[in-house]
Amino acid sequence: MKALTWQGKRNVEVTEVADPRIEEPTDAVIRVTSSGLCGSDLHLYEVLGAFIDPGDVLGHEPMGVVEDVGPAVENLRPGDRVVVPFNVACGRCFYCTRNLHSQCETTQVREHGKGGALFGYTKLYGQVPGGQAERLRVPQAQFGPIPVPEGPPDERFLYLSDVLPTSWQAVEYAAIPEGGSVTVLGLGPIGQMSARIAKHRGAGTVIGVDLVDERLAMAARYGVDTLDLRRHKYLADAIRARTDGRGTDSVIDAVGMEAHGAPVAGLAQQLVTLMPNPISAKLTEKAAVDRLSALHTAIDVVRRGGTISLSGVYGGMVDPMPMLTLFDKQVQLRMGQANVRAWVDDIMPLLTGEGDPLGVEDFATHQLPLSEAPHAYEMFQKKRDGAIKVIFKP
Repeated sequence: MKALTWQGKRNVEVTEVADPRIEEPTDAVIRVTSSGLCGSDLHLYEVLGAFIDPGDVLGHEPMGVVEDVGPAVENLRPGDRVVVPFNVACGRCFYCTRNLHSQCETTQVREHGKGGALFGYTKLYGQVPGGQAERLRVPQAQFGPIPVPEGPPDERFLYLSDVLPTSWQAVEYAAIPEGGSVTVLGLGPIGQMSARIAKHRGAGTVIGVDLVDERLAMAARYGVDTLDLRRHKYLADAIRARTDGRGTDSVIDAVGMEAHGAPVAGLAQQLVTLMPNPISAKLTEKAAVDRLSALHTAIDVVRRGGTISLSGVYGGMVDPMPMLTLFDKQVQLRMGQANVRAWVDDIMPLLTGEGDPLGVEDFATHQLPLSEAPHAYEMFQKKRDGAIKVIFKP
C-alpha cells in the first residue's frame, strides 16, 4: 500500500510499504478514507528526527472503514465506519478507567519514560505506524475506534480523532467562568476550534491572537475578537485594555514549541537536529529547550488567580520558568495530551444534531490526495496558500 513516510528533516515521501495485518487479538485493520495533517506533525518534520527512522509512517488523525478485526474485538465488524483517536489506549487499566487515556498503562512506552502510545509519533510514543496511508492497523481496537453514522461527509466526524477532543480538553482545563474571558494564543486548527468551543460553552469574551491573516480572518468569522501580533508590540497591554485592566480569566496556549519570537531557542533546536542521532536524542530528552514565547505571554496576560491551559506541545527539559510570577499571580496551570475518548460523549451530539455549531464541515482549507502530502507539509509548515487545516484523501 501507499503511505507517507519520514525520510529525514523536512523530507517526507509517499512510498510503498507492507499492508497492515492482524497481529494481536485486539487489532483491527481499517481502510483509511480521510486523514488530517496536524500541527504536531511539524515537530516530526522539523525537530524530532532523532526519534524517527526512515520509512516510519506518519499521521495520527485518521478515519475509515473496518476491513478486518481480531477475535477479541467484539464491538466492531467489517464495514463499520470509524474514527481512530490518536491515543492507543486499552480502556480498562488504572488510568483509562479514570479517563486518562493518554497515560494508558497497557501501552505506556516505559523504555522512554513516556505515557501511552500514539499513532505515527516517534519511538518515544511506541513507533506505531500512522494513518497518513491507505490502510491502518489499529491496536486496542476493542476500545479505541469511535463508530460514526453513515451518510454525512468525513469532515463531519474526522476531527474526533484529535482536533475536537484536544480543543474541548483545552477549554475544560482553562476553567473559563460562565460569561468570562479567555485569550487563545495561536489560531491554527486547535486554537480555532478552542475559540469556537469556548464561545459555544458560554465564554463572554474570546480573544484570539495570531500573526497570519487567514487565521485571523477565520476566527473573526466565528465571532472571535482578534489581535494581530504584528501590530501590538505590547500584547498584554492590548488584552488588559479589553478586560478592565486585569487580563483574561483564562489563557489557552495553542502554540507550544513552534512559537515565534524566540530566535535563540529556535536556533538551539535547529542545531540539535544537525547532530548525530544518538547525541541529538540524548540532548532532546535530557537538555532540550523550547521557544517559550507563547507560554511567557500566557503568564503575562492571564489575570491574577486565573488559569492557563496548555494544549500546544512542549518538549523542553531545562526551560527557565518564571516561577516567582506564577506564584505571585496565583496562576493555575493545566496541560497534557488530550484523552480523546473522555470527551466524545460531550462532542458527538454537536456533530449528529441539527446544524453545524462548531463549523466542522468547512473547517478544512485544503483537501488533497495523499500523493500531494510532501507538498502539503511544506505548505503548512511555511503557512502558505492560506493553509490552516489539510485533509488527505488516500
